[in-house]
Amino acid sequence: MPGVTINRAPLARRALAGLSGLLAGAAALAVAELAAVAVRPEAGPVVAVGSGAIDRTPAPVKDWAIRTFGEADKLVLQLGILLVLALLAVGLGLAALRHRRAAAAGVLLFGVVGAAAALSRPDSSSWTDALPSAAGALAGAAVLHVLAGRLTAAPPGADGADGGAWDRRGFLIAAFAAAVALDGAGTAARVAAGARGGDAAASRDAVTLPRPASKAAPVPPGAALRVPGLQPFVTPNKDFYRVDTALVVPKVDATAWRLRIHGRGVRTPLTLTFQDLLRRALVERDITLTCVSNEVGGPYVGNARWIGVPLAGLLREAGVRPPSRGGPADQLVSRSVDGMTIGTPVDDVMDGRDALLAVGMNGEPLPFDHGFPVRMVVPGLYGYVSACKWIEDIELTTFDAYDAYWVKRDWAREAPVKTQSRIDTPKPFARPGAGTVMVAGVAWAQHRGIEAVEVRVDDGPWRRADLAAEHTADTWRQWSWPWKATPGSHTLTVRATDGTGATQTDRRTRTIPDGASGWHSVVVTVE
Repeated sequence: MPGVTINRAPLARRALAGLSGLLAGAAALAVAELAAVAVRPEAGPVVAVGSGAIDRTPAPVKDWAIRTFGEADKLVLQLGILLVLALLAVGLGLAALRHRRAAAAGVLLFGVVGAAAALSRPDSSSWTDALPSAAGALAGAAVLHVLAGRLTAAPPGADGADGGAWDRRGFLIAAFAAAVALDGAGTAARVAAGARGGDAAASRDAVTLPRPASKAAPVPPGAALRVPGLQPFVTPNKDFYRVDTALVVPKVDATAWRLRIHGRGVRTPLTLTFQDLLRRALVERDITLTCVSNEVGGPYVGNARWIGVPLAGLLREAGVRPPSRGGPADQLVSRSVDGMTIGTPVDDVMDGRDALLAVGMNGEPLPFDHGFPVRMVVPGLYGYVSACKWIEDIELTTFDAYDAYWVKRDWAREAPVKTQSRIDTPKPFARPGAGTVMVAGVAWAQHRGIEAVEVRVDDGPWRRADLAAEHTADTWRQWSWPWKATPGSHTLTVRATDGTGATQTDRRTRTIPDGASGWHSVVVTVE
């Protein structure tokens, strides 16, 4: 409007105050991550707070996150934490215009939160886990204090009579210096982390898997169907599902790794190195794994060729007897390097099934994502009660004496895999042409095997599908059915019958507490 002058100086000052908060927050995180390399990566504030959030999230919310975001759930959580921290940092920067010391103290308070989160982690074993958050908070508070001082101080020679004078040049110099410093700290953290992870990578690269004393049976001709859209019989490592709580994948140096076996009924405690395992008689087996978070028709199931040491033999060597033979322990608690605990029935591990301490997957050492250097694989049980990755400790105890991680969060203590089947092709909402359409998928009931698969169209009769050749009862089984498709919208439904003669239930349940059940259906429109 004519005659009205807008003073933009206060707006610019507030914008720079927000920037000073962001710079302080970034400096805090950069210094904290650099310190975490020296202590251990899991002690970093983002990982510690994020892991704490995962631990305290109710099971239904975890289940929703996995359904909604899949394997990107951890990335979404980390981005959410960073967004919240950025907003809080901007708020502290604005607050520093009036309450400089209080705002700096607010940064220190976040350091206390991060330190407390790191110390409360189940894998924390030293007060040094608090150091990364403490160092980051001190750096962030110092940066905010200096930058806010330039925004509230008048430049040399200014009288500040209008109340709007502030040291622009001093702020820009200080902000530039802070940006350069935090970039240097961030670069140093990445380089140091790469060097630390490089030792673990070098130890993996140096592994040559021995020839197994007991090789896997050859996959019979006809076990792998050639149907477009059908999942391959063997899941490549890069496509194998990953569901765990680790925000940072542990990078374990195999040369320093140790496994301890101890607890109730252990007559001879064992401590084993990675080389100790490789020198033993290894077995190779094809085993399908399934996550309990897999919804009906979901993707969290895969089949791989594993090589490892039979776990039952190690337990017998330690003097362990299963409870069915008078042993005092009915639960085997495996612990990961990141503090995860998984409880497995001792009877299941020692009943003759191929329960393994796996060191290899599909012909190569375990990928880091899947548990290098060693993980557990137990056919017939959902992963949350059997498939401990990055394992370093096995304790024999009882279910009455100890609740493992997921049991404390309302999941079942024992969880045999339920009989399930899935339609891989046609996909939901596909629009195939009229005529013969090949319907195909997979079915699994590990350790029981699949006896039959049936498909129906809409509410019509069940039709027997053609089963691929069975490899073993511990692997999934492919199936196909040629459908004479007619124009219109149709619902295709599948069900399986396992090796005991039990047919998959149509009762639809969610994944909590012991795995989903129900029939998988897809709706297609035939043109």
